Amino acid sequence: MSRLRKYLSAHSPDQQHTAAIAYLAALDHIETVNPSVTASIIQELKDERSHLKLIASENFSSLAVQLAMGNLLTDKYAEGYAHHRFYAGCDNVDKLEEEAQNELIRLYRCDHAYVQPHSGADANLVALWAILLYKIQNPEMEKLGKKTLDELTAEEYENIRQLMVNQKLMGMSLNSGGHLTHGYRHNISSKMLRSVLYDVDPQTELLDYGVLARQVQQEKPTILMAGYSAHPRRLNFAKMREIADSVGAVLMVDMAHFAGLVAGQVFTGEFDPIPYAHVVTSTTHKTLRGPRGGFVLCQKEFSEVVNKGCPVVLGGPLPHVIAAKAVAFKEANMPAFKSYAQKIVENAQYLAGCFLKKGARLVTGGTENHLMIVDVSKFGLTGRQAESLLREAKITVNRNAIPFDSQGPWYTSGIRLGTPALTTLGMGKEEMEEIADIIFSVLSHAKPALVQKTGQPSKANAIAEPQVLESARSRVAHLLARFPLYPEIEI
Repeated sequence: MSRLRKYLSAHSPDQQHTAAIAYLAALDHIETVNPSVTASIIQELKDERSHLKLIASENFSSLAVQLAMGNLLTDKYAEGYAHHRFYAGCDNVDKLEEEAQNELIRLYRCDHAYVQPHSGADANLVALWAILLYKIQNPEMEKLGKKTLDELTAEEYENIRQLMVNQKLMGMSLNSGGHLTHGYRHNISSKMLRSVLYDVDPQTELLDYGVLARQVQQEKPTILMAGYSAHPRRLNFAKMREIADSVGAVLMVDMAHFAGLVAGQVFTGEFDPIPYAHVVTSTTHKTLRGPRGGFVLCQKEFSEVVNKGCPVVLGGPLPHVIAAKAVAFKEANMPAFKSYAQKIVENAQYLAGCFLKKGARLVTGGTENHLMIVDVSKFGLTGRQAESLLREAKITVNRNAIPFDSQGPWYTSGIRLGTPALTTLGMGKEEMEEIADIIFSVLSHAKPALVQKTGQPSKANAIAEPQVLESARSRVAHLLARFPLYPEIEI
């Protein structure tokens, strides 16, 4: 019997069950073509249901968001932007894209929204090149009296190209919690621009705005990038804008990690980037709880160059994902999302407090957002050891460098924990206390495993007594039984 028929035999097909019916029907149909794909999807659901998800950059999107991606919109090319396409027959894509844009503009109270980027990295590339067009290419062409690139001579084009790739980008270092796309040496952001990085204070692990202001005065970047991937504190965007303005830099904010906290009006005033940044980028998943993708917001004067994401960086957009974005943005515009965003931070702060009470060390001593970094070197472990051992205990985290990490970015000295997914499941303070106790118990009873060939301690693997891991797994199972993931889907 198919999954759908089995489900319908046990449930009346009313509105409450339509999402489950659609989901199971899709799985049944996929299985007729490629059973292994169906098996992987089902196994992922089982894994997600049996592990606590504490990865700060992950969440659980609604079934409406997921179902919006599985449709014939994937067959449509729509290069360009709404009502300005390079392909015919884009009327419905135009409508969807405008709806997604309007939901974003309402959500963030911004001038302009661009919803085509496939990811946060794409969004950053679109934004960086848009800024270069606005600040460098367009003024240089105006000086030459030329309106299009095709009018330039080869020499004129090369001169402008050299100017553009030699502009300076200044972003938070990976070492201090910044992202790869903020100027990391191995990322394209530092290859297409001259990258200068800033760090947090070595003692406080916080951003010192006075030190940053002096560094900006010395470096005079074209673009000052704010935002982070692994920093547990809010940023003051009013101060960042003042620093950027002091040298005529464009302030670009990557809010991929905390977009949901801005949308939910947890980050307000000087901690809301929208009134201060010239350009803002984000992913659509993480705290915003949408599909995997990205977007760019900008002040009005940047709208034209941002809309040129295609052909500058992107090719054809993904209309089926834009449809899912429109669903997610509408969900985020509902009153319940504010309560959800507030609960994410409350859970994170309570979880951090539980670790601190047990004597763990957290980067910056706590958190003001959705994430925290636990320094696992205090347990005699590397981040990679802690990550792999916790996975054995049915807890999914990711290793993460702490500021000025002696273990480097691969093994690391920390693990990053986040509360967005746990909060989506409905967990609260009682569960945060239990989770902190489970993690602390596993880590405090762990030790490095020995490499079989050499007998030396491994930097990648750790071991704990079987009874410790079994107890942890049992406690995790008990927690998740009370907060089932997608309970309407019966596999």
